[in-house]
Amino acid sequence: MRLDELITIISNKINTPVNQSMLAESLGITRQTVSNRIKNASEVTVSELQRVEEFFNISLFNYSENGCSEVAYIDYYTDVFASCGNGSIVFSSEKTKLPIPVSMISGYSKNKLYSMINASGNSMAPTIDNGDKLIVEHWGGNQIQDNKIYVFCYNNEFFVKRLSKNLDEIIIKSDNPEYRVRTISEDAASDLILIGKIVATIKQLD
Repeated sequence: MRLDELITIISNKINTPVNQSMLAESLGITRQTVSNRIKNASEVTVSELQRVEEFFNISLFNYSENGCSEVAYIDYYTDVFASCGNGSIVFSSEKTKLPIPVSMISGYSKNKLYSMINASGNSMAPTIDNGDKLIVEHWGGNQIQDNKIYVFCYNNEFFVKRLSKNLDEIIIKSDNPEYRVRTISEDAASDLILIGKIVATIKQLD
């Protein structure tokens, strides 16, 4: 986990924007050091994470009996943008592994495959905003769970939407009321390719 990622997670935990000076104070280093480490994409150590938890009085991780934090190392595709608007995605082979607290991931299981991507667009606002990071539980062949948010491909475009299934159609809904509800008929449903279900959202700070 990089320092800029940590700032976002802390801010979500305490519901208050955290700046570099506050993070520096929690780590016992200077603000300039924090700034330099962010520029260099420096990774956070476990001991630093524990200092942050103590300083902000928050729990970033679930701890086992031996005191080790329970994290999942997830592939983060920094240049992949799944659309929350009109449907677009940019693929890149570049990725990095990030340690994510399993407590942040809904229904986490070591037997499931996860990845992290970026959201683009505003059709799922305020649930998902432009620039938010989305943790995807890759589809394992299960049935669509009504009203859950999925990443899927349709007509060679990628979307992040809520899906529900009727007997003869799939309903596609946006959380932003400015976007209309769409449906896919049973005949066309075979063209819809599920990538996975959104199981966590890391909000992007302004």
